[in-house]
Amino acid sequence: MEISILGLSIIQSMGISLGVGTSTLAILNFFYAISDGKIDETERNFMGVTYTVLRVAMGLILVSSLLLAFIGYAMEGDAYFTGYVTAQTILTTVLFVNAFLMTIHMMPSTFGPAIQASSWYSLGFLLALFAQGHTNVNILVFLFAYATFMFFAISFINSVMAYLKEKRDEEESVTN
Repeated sequence: MEISILGLSIIQSMGISLGVGTSTLAILNFFYAISDGKIDETERNFMGVTYTVLRVAMGLILVSSLLLAFIGYAMEGDAYFTGYVTAQTILTTVLFVNAFLMTIHMMPSTFGPAIQASSWYSLGFLLALFAQGHTNVNILVFLFAYATFMFFAISFINSVMAYLKEKRDEEESVTN
């Protein structure tokens, strides 16, 4: 059983690491793709590959987290669902719901990419804390920190998008 927990924990960590890195590339690809006002076929293809890797990362996290929760509950009962596990579950749920809403075009680009980025980075941050032995996560503190991080991510991403639009508009006015 111990080897199963170790293996699943490694898979979960790899999924989070893969997701954090790929999320960074997704945001950078998105900025690059919208910088000229149109997303061409090559940019769309690169973004498609990036989103596929993100889905793989999400799948790794989902399967490993569910199996770890099943094993943890079987071994420890309700005590398994610590603040850390609850925070991780919230972040994973937000990732899946937001990705679905973005896929069906119900989440506007002013919020969707920032929600994904802040969720991925929060998962990475949470994993780093866990690796350093900080497993006692206060949910209220976590939710406040997550909301604050999301606010800054939304502000940053929308500021970059506005800057790129302004720059593009300036270049178009010079050429006209």
